[in-house]
Amino acid sequence: MINFFAVALIALVSCIGANDRKSPTNLTQQASMPENNLSKTVHDFTMKTIDGKDVNLAAYKGKKILIVNVASKCGYTPQYDELQKFHEKYGEKVAVLGFPANNFGGQEPGSNEEIATFCKKNYGVSFQMFAKISVTGEDQHPLYKWLSTKAENGWNDQAPRWNFSKYLVDENGKLLKYFGSGVKPFDDEIVNLVK
Repeated sequence: MINFFAVALIALVSCIGANDRKSPTNLTQQASMPENNLSKTVHDFTMKTIDGKDVNLAAYKGKKILIVNVASKCGYTPQYDELQKFHEKYGEKVAVLGFPANNFGGQEPGSNEEIATFCKKNYGVSFQMFAKISVTGEDQHPLYKWLSTKAENGWNDQAPRWNFSKYLVDENGKLLKYFGSGVKPFDDEIVNLVK
């Protein structure tokens, strides 16, 4: 009888541990992974800003980066205000980068110029905004392909599920964690990783 309960307990603990390892957003899984041979980081990408200038993301070496796919006509659009406040409070340690995308519900139909005007006028956005791209699907931008492909980033297969999904990258350009749209910028999960 004792042996049966001991075996059942070991099986239960094994299942719990296996589920934790499968979670694409589990920091323990990512941190405990053996060092992989993937050489590409977020710093290898050059992106076009919303006003048409090229920025090599290597310019952010030494800082964490919070990458967010944004939209102007979404229920989550008020997060622009929180992202701006987050940028003002933690800008010394983490760069907030906004990537407008029209992938979800057609909620970012405007041109780059219209998006820039909307962000400045309504939310006083001063963090770096980039040109509109596709963050999922057949025309997914290579940056977002890297962010959401385990074979490229080392651990995560989660593409954005909606507007205002967030990816946190470490100071060396390696992906740390994915956050869904409902996780706000000042959520403890994010703040504890950047402060």
